[in-house]
Amino acid sequence: MKRQFWPSTFLILGLCVAPAAFADADAEREALAKIIHELNALETLINRAEVNADRDSRIRFRYDWLRQDLKQIKDGIQSHIDSPRAQPRSFPPLRGDYRR
Repeated sequence: MKRQFWPSTFLILGLCVAPAAFADADAEREALAKIIHELNALETLINRAEVNADRDSRIRFRYDWLRQDLKQIKDGIQSHIDSPRAQPRSFPPLRGDYRR
């Protein structure tokens, strides 16, 4: 009697690939969270620059616009982090026996 390895081979390959895909997604989310953390840390630098700005200058830097843009970037990143992960697709079971 011949042993069939196809179904078990696909199962093993699927189990090896699936955690790697989630690991990449987790690493991406972690990196994005670090970006948000760094953008939040910029607030101190922005405040310092704004305090030191020349109030009598003819052309002034728009710190409020900078803050709005950074908030929009952070919100977009956070939205991606908070979005649900794609659910795995379900497949019909394999027959496993191809003889008649």
